[in-house]
Amino acid sequence: MRISISGTYSAGKTSTAIALSYYTGIPRSPAKTIREIMPDAVPGKALNEVTPAEYIQLAVRRHVGRAVSEALLGENFIADGSSLQEWTYAAARVQFGMDPGTTDGGPGQGDPAEMAFFGAVAAQLGHYFKQHVVESFDAFVHLRREFGLSSDGHRPMSEQFRTACDDMLLDALHELQIPYFEVSGSTQERLEKIVEHFGLPTVRPVEEALELAAADYAKIDWRLEKERTAQAARAVAVA
Repeated sequence: MRISISGTYSAGKTSTAIALSYYTGIPRSPAKTIREIMPDAVPGKALNEVTPAEYIQLAVRRHVGRAVSEALLGENFIADGSSLQEWTYAAARVQFGMDPGTTDGGPGQGDPAEMAFFGAVAAQLGHYFKQHVVESFDAFVHLRREFGLSSDGHRPMSEQFRTACDDMLLDALHELQIPYFEVSGSTQERLEKIVEHFGLPTVRPVEEALELAAADYAKIDWRLEKERTAQAARAVAVA
């Protein structure tokens, strides 16, 4: 079964996907974070500094990474998000601006002609990404917005922007008629509800799965994109 763990910013997708994979034994399809992609794509910039054209590049890079990983795993995997994320994050920026942390829902900032073209491209990407998702997944698990936004400097945005992204995700699932299950609660409660809802197998106690997932999550490199660029530049200089 091909399941996407869906949700907007700071919903707990990664931690839930890792733990569910350990709990069920179903392989996980990871996705590179935007902060990992940015040093190669737009070196020296933070996410709130990218142009519409640069954001399109980021969305395409992340989609391709997802698609390759999903294809390699075949008919049985748990995905950390989906390409719908890339579409909603772009489409919401058409409304809120390229730096959604500076507005509470007013018209997007930037050159009107450039933003209009960005909106048209985002819509076309959405058309393709939706087709890809329909072909690539059997069901979605949508995580409700229960946790506050992570204040890590990488994701400056308003709560209105986050809500708009979440609404777009749910609207897309309705439009595409993809079966989805909304889940809430602690990570353990989420895992138990997901396994029961889909009738998934389990290969270890849930407590052990949570411990293994916590250890993996602690190893994730959450450095900001500019820190990564600076380190890469220093490595090149030394070489």
